[in-house]
Amino acid sequence: MVEVTVQVNGAPRTGSVEARKTLADFLRDDLDLTGTHIGCEHGVCGACTVIVDGRAVRSCLMLAVQAADSEITTIEGLTTDGGLGTLQQAMWDSHSFQCGFCTPGFVMQATAYLGAHPDAGEQEIREALSGNICRCTGYQSIIDGVLLAAQRSREA
Repeated sequence: MVEVTVQVNGAPRTGSVEARKTLADFLRDDLDLTGTHIGCEHGVCGACTVIVDGRAVRSCLMLAVQAADSEITTIEGLTTDGGLGTLQQAMWDSHSFQCGFCTPGFVMQATAYLGAHPDAGEQEIREALSGNICRCTGYQSIIDGVLLAAQRSREA
């Protein structure tokens, strides 16, 4: 067992894990942050995307021990008041999702991308989200939501 300390959603968290435990399993099983969804477990679908040290990563491909001493943001950490953040509200307003399974991964990927590229256009956003899979939508409503969030952020 290896002791791992991370900063998750602004709070220090420590756990004792097997060296082979993924970050996704550590977040869900040990820290009870179940908003991070596990889909394919091969890094293909993007459902497990979280932000580690400012970068979007597939938590199913990262070991918890690799994240030691890192700052991690999960879907639960995007707002502090329990409401919706700008991106989440824009996606809600755009009816971006249906079943919701892929939602956390898309939101985390878009959050990281818009944080680095606040003036991104439609094509750039499409490319940034191309690694996330949704089985319910035709993707256009997801793109519309991210574009709306970018617009609202620029206007604020």
